[in-house]
Amino acid sequence: MWDPAKYLDYADLRARPFYDLIGRISSDAPRRVVDLGCGPGNLTLDLGRRWPGATLEALDSSPEMVDAARARGVDAHVADVREWVPQPDTDVVVSNAVLQWVPGHDELLRRWASQLPSGAVLAVQVPGNFGAPSHRITRELAASPAWSSRLASLVLRENEAVSSPLEYASLLADAGCLIDAWETTYMQRLAGENAVLEWITGTALRPIRAALPDDDWAAFRAELAPLLDEAYPPRADGTTWFEFRRIFFVARTP
Repeated sequence: MWDPAKYLDYADLRARPFYDLIGRISSDAPRRVVDLGCGPGNLTLDLGRRWPGATLEALDSSPEMVDAARARGVDAHVADVREWVPQPDTDVVVSNAVLQWVPGHDELLRRWASQLPSGAVLAVQVPGNFGAPSHRITRELAASPAWSSRLASLVLRENEAVSSPLEYASLLADAGCLIDAWETTYMQRLAGENAVLEWITGTALRPIRAALPDDDWAAFRAELAPLLDEAYPPRADGTTWFEFRRIFFVARTP
């Protein structure tokens, strides 16, 4: 279950990669713009503002996120991106921080590249920080004797969730696309107590939260918090630096 309010705790920081991604889309007057994994809809609205003449299509697998998007006026629908098929007039597809949750999404990218009309743009951003201390420490705790029977299989592992920019570029170039791929590491300055724990609670820890009753979830957090604070020491002013790597690619179909 996704918690839209928790996800939006760091709305500005989570939005920055989205704007860096769509800033590289050169389409002037697309007929249909699709937001695959629209979340709470706050960024989908900006797609509509950028291309006001386009039909805006939005979907997410989380009913809670779709409800939040609809409350913002987005005509969103509950759907699985693995089952999505582009309409013939789809000229821009945006997938922001979604495909890391979809095993085997390389095949999806190949399929979409073949199904989209000529000259369509597929713009994707995925987190690339699964080897970072935040995720490594979480994996180690989940695999410890106290938690492994319930949690070890739930944490995304390095190289299991996403590919490298070069691998994505090669995949889509082989599909005949013009491709622009890059990565960025953001130096995020988080405020508050247990800042890194609170950040990953809204995303990476979501499967663990769903698997544990309230008391066990509180116990897991209590064990994880000091480990993360050791890896990411809070500054004297109460803020914490959190390095976050993200991977981007924008492909235009032949």
